[in-house]
Amino acid sequence: MAASPFDRELKKGSAELLALSLIDGRARHGYEIAKLIETRSQGRLSFNVASLYPLLYRLESRGWIEGRWVEKAGQRRRRYYRLTAQGRKVLATQREGWQQFADAIRRITGIDYV
Repeated sequence: MAASPFDRELKKGSAELLALSLIDGRARHGYEIAKLIETRSQGRLSFNVASLYPLLYRLESRGWIEGRWVEKAGQRRRRYYRLTAQGRKVLATQREGWQQFADAIRRITGIDYV
């Protein structure tokens, strides 16, 4: 079943929050971020590399994350991203905004998110 325009907009609007949340706590590379989104959402959300990396580059250009190349023996080099101090502030603000949005939706629809 194809994603509706509404589904695509929700995904687009939540992409920054998802990426920043997964980088919070430890550095991760893009493929790992994409796989975690898919796994933790039980397959309901997925980001292909073609859309995820431009997002990571935007976050880096805004100063919210920092990337560094890491080379390990027997593996191709990967760019690991970590949150900056500014990124932590942005993440806290985005989490609060999404919490307020979810609370408003719950009050209107009567759906209890547990």
